[in-house]
Amino acid sequence: MNNVELKAELRDPALARLVAKAIGASYIATIDQVDTYYRIPSGKLKKREAIGEPVEYIFYERPIKATAKLSQFVIYSEEEALERFGREPLPVWVVVRKKRELFMHGNVRVHFDTVEGLGNFLEFEALVSRDHDIAACTHMVQALREKFAPAIGELIDCGYADLLARDEVERAER
Repeated sequence: MNNVELKAELRDPALARLVAKAIGASYIATIDQVDTYYRIPSGKLKKREAIGEPVEYIFYERPIKATAKLSQFVIYSEEEALERFGREPLPVWVVVRKKRELFMHGNVRVHFDTVEGLGNFLEFEALVSRDHDIAACTHMVQALREKFAPAIGELIDCGYADLLARDEVERAER
């Protein structure tokens, strides 16, 4: 599966909620998530845990750039992940803990994330499908970026795990 993603600092969560309401985004839920990332030869693999939800393993690849980008991903059940990646425990790279407010706007998932140790972020994920090709998804994400512009700061080029890992390296070098 593919989606077009964009992530940015969220400087004003209250304003972002007002924008979401004004554009007709539907509030879905607030979810506490723990993503455990594993060291694998290529791509990223995370185990996602949330209370009341089945454990998911998500393998993905995406470029590191601070723009809308295409992400390729596969979601595995726990048993499928064990079959695909082996039954021996994988080495843990980093753990990301976050509270996610999830909204939907058309086929775009809008996330307001509060990430432990990092702060607040806004993320758009537009699922690519027959009805929404890559160009259409990119356009939708860019349009949402413009609508939320007063509430956001710098665009983020990578994932939360990468940001946490960078922080760990910087602390170790001090």
